[in-house]
Amino acid sequence: MSDTRVGRRVGRLIGRVLQGLQPPERLPQLLPRPEEDAAIMDCALYVRGSRQPGHPPFADAYAAARRRRGGFVWLGLFEPSWAQFTAVAELVGVDEATVEQILAVDRRPAIERRGDVTVLTLRTARYVEHGELTETSEVVDTGAVSLLIGAHFVVSVRHGGAGALADVREGLQRRPGLLGQGPWSVGLAVAERMIEVYHDVATRVEQDVEKLEETAFLRHGGCDVQQIYQLKRELVEFKRAVVPLQAPLRLLTDTSPELPMGLRQYFIDVLGRLNQVVERVGSYNELLDSILQARLAQVSLEQNNDMRKIAAWAAIAAVPTALAGVYGMNFDHMPGTHWGYGFGATVLVMGLGMFFLHRLFRKSGWL
Repeated sequence: MSDTRVGRRVGRLIGRVLQGLQPPERLPQLLPRPEEDAAIMDCALYVRGSRQPGHPPFADAYAAARRRRGGFVWLGLFEPSWAQFTAVAELVGVDEATVEQILAVDRRPAIERRGDVTVLTLRTARYVEHGELTETSEVVDTGAVSLLIGAHFVVSVRHGGAGALADVREGLQRRPGLLGQGPWSVGLAVAERMIEVYHDVATRVEQDVEKLEETAFLRHGGCDVQQIYQLKRELVEFKRAVVPLQAPLRLLTDTSPELPMGLRQYFIDVLGRLNQVVERVGSYNELLDSILQARLAQVSLEQNNDMRKIAAWAAIAAVPTALAGVYGMNFDHMPGTHWGYGFGATVLVMGLGMFFLHRLFRKSGWL
């Protein structure tokens, strides 16, 4: 074998080794296509409000978006692994601390600026259908969705069964004028959908509260305190998803320089609708507090009534008990002991005494 052929083989071998040792910044190029990875819901390139054909890998779509004016890529991820999301984060310039924050399941709504990337976190919610409210019924299911928004990309990371974004993407693609505003149009569309779902969940919870209110004061078959408490717990979970979002949206509409002016009024409207949900949730919470307190007072009153009935029957039973106790002492000199009608007279006195006490307690409301 000639020296030239040997040199070519050695060169190819060295090239393969170097490919296996490629630097971290090239790792995101290995991300699979959307149809090859269950964590990738969709990946699309948008240019001037129009989706480009195909489902390219994120690295290729991101590179194309940076080359084209008015272009950006939206990558949708559902519960990605650490390796999958780290590859994306390295490509768009997000540090490890941000990766840990976004992959955390239990996150509060927030907006943060991390270098050239804005991280917008929202809580998702959905109403869980249930035939009858019990002390263990799940009423509201919550999750989280985080958006990494940059100059030419949006990466949405969703956790939990609530808050699917497929309909959001389809709806936004039917609004090319809004989509042409860039990556923040995705943030607006996701926020609008979350607020819309919040209103729907609030309406369904309101129906549960009304049912509890109707049955809370029934004398027979009324709701238990445990049912009221369970609905209150579920409402608190929903409240934790809704109320903390006010501050991030207010901060975004007031002081965010990266937000396009054409979208600022839309976000102000979203904030207004969110405030309506917060007011509704607050009123439901106060109403449940009132129902709970009233139900506890009613239970206490019912217990007092039961105690009065027990005391009344005990007093009635004390009449024959007292007479039987006295005549049961077996003294020789007892009134009526040797009288032929003594037993009948004693029973008659017992009956009259019990009848008198029964009428007295019925008249006073104890029986």
